[in-house]
Amino acid sequence: MPRTAPSSRAASTVALLLALGTTATACSTGQQSASGDGGVAKVDGKISITYLQKQGDQEYFVGEAAGAKAKAAELGVDLKVVNLGSDANKTVSEVQSALAQKSNGLIVVVPDPAVGPQVVQAARDAKVALLTSDDQICADGPDPSVCAKEQLVPRIGFSGQQMGGEVGKRAAEEFTKAGWNPADTRVLAVWKQDVTVCGDRVKAAQQAFDSVAPGVKAVDVATDNTPTGAQDKVAATVTANPGVKHWVVWGCNDENVQGAVTALANAGFKAEDVIGVGLGAYLACKDWKSGQPTGMRAALFINGKDVGALAVQTVYDKLKNGKDFPAEAFAPTRMVDAASWQDAGVTCG
Repeated sequence: MPRTAPSSRAASTVALLLALGTTATACSTGQQSASGDGGVAKVDGKISITYLQKQGDQEYFVGEAAGAKAKAAELGVDLKVVNLGSDANKTVSEVQSALAQKSNGLIVVVPDPAVGPQVVQAARDAKVALLTSDDQICADGPDPSVCAKEQLVPRIGFSGQQMGGEVGKRAAEEFTKAGWNPADTRVLAVWKQDVTVCGDRVKAAQQAFDSVAPGVKAVDVATDNTPTGAQDKVAATVTANPGVKHWVVWGCNDENVQGAVTALANAGFKAEDVIGVGLGAYLACKDWKSGQPTGMRAALFINGKDVGALAVQTVYDKLKNGKDFPAEAFAPTRMVDAASWQDAGVTCG
């Protein structure tokens, strides 16, 4: 995951703290949160936190872990980061392990939201603070999209609606500039369809795009949120749509968009016939850095380091000072492209 330059990092920190304070005020329900943090006691000594992440080797989550570790070192917190991969069963066993090791707080990015009720119950029983980052989980059901607000576990991350809206807006601008005919153009919406935040992003992108450029038919493509998974599924979709001359692409993350853009290139579509708008910028920047023609026109820069740092700070404030969790707190984002990504502080690994 790219790192921000020092001046950019300082500005991001201020923005994050403001976002946290604003969200805490706006989203308070006046009820005990789904994390059960009403039974969590303050910690007088050294605080121990376990950060359990899905897909811990993905660039975004590597950055998130780095941000969490840096903040933990600053605060004097004992932090352990666990890579859950894509194993939902490992989520439950690692939560139990963290509780057995007397962690005071848990931050979780689940591979599958269906394990949410088990994770919440374990934290409640142990009277341990529970926070999610990035993806939501529900205390009393497997599907956060149909969960009552008071049963959603507090979350640190990004606003799916805001991010998707920015992506759809930029895609519409690029489409209008290209002057393509809607009749021979298709939108590819590419994402893992059981992840609630992914659905939020894609739906908002479609709404923003349609408000500016109506009449372009969309094709939904279900993936596993990886570049290879998206590439394989989009390749089949392109074959099934032989009359399409131009493609607009968005998805849940950079992985989906990059995979789709690659599939289109392999199918013979030139860069000028593809409008890809990524979400993350950590893979999009590699296309721009190469200097080769690419259908990746832009990407929304999201910095995992900011989310990891804010998550650790939020749990620390709860355990050390008794500060209530906000229902949600959001990190800032910025749209970048081949001309602006370096100035925005995006770096490519």
